[in-house]
Amino acid sequence: MNMAGRIESLQLIEAACWQELAEATSGPGHDWHHLVLATVAGRHAEARVVVLREVDIGARELIFFTDSRSPKVEQMRAHPEATLVAWSASRMWQLRLVVRCTVLTDGLEVSSRWARLKLSPSARDYLSPLPPGTPVDRYLPDRSSREHFAVVNAQVDSIDWLELHADGHRRARFDPQGARWLQP
Repeated sequence: MNMAGRIESLQLIEAACWQELAEATSGPGHDWHHLVLATVAGRHAEARVVVLREVDIGARELIFFTDSRSPKVEQMRAHPEATLVAWSASRMWQLRLVVRCTVLTDGLEVSSRWARLKLSPSARDYLSPLPPGTPVDRYLPDRSSREHFAVVNAQVDSIDWLELHADGHRRARFDPQGARWLQP
């Protein structure tokens, strides 16, 4: 039974999730361009918004950028397991992605991305001589350095998908054990 054009197959739902994530990298107009990243910080969790920059569907990997001095970098290095949360108001879908994060601060993966980013306004986020959260009056960065630019590879271990719908909410999980329906 197809409920008003809803996707019924678990395989097609998972494919649609990955397709939407890939499309989200095109810019801020997509609901999933900004994701909430939750990490472990001592005895509590920290959550903040990150910008989804790249998706490798075949490798099940999401990529975002950060300042290497950000507290989240230390948190991801101490506890690489994290959760990314995405909400799509247009689809009424929530994704909770359990990921394993790797922070890269040098090498070709970082240099090539910096080469594309350094002339954009986003470059300022990584050029300050001060760590994130430090009070400042004003700063105009030197665009030649990438000293604090870091790339985060988030390897997706599982996706918990939730659809809110007037005909009934649905939930499924996609992980190495397969795809299965869950009670919403």
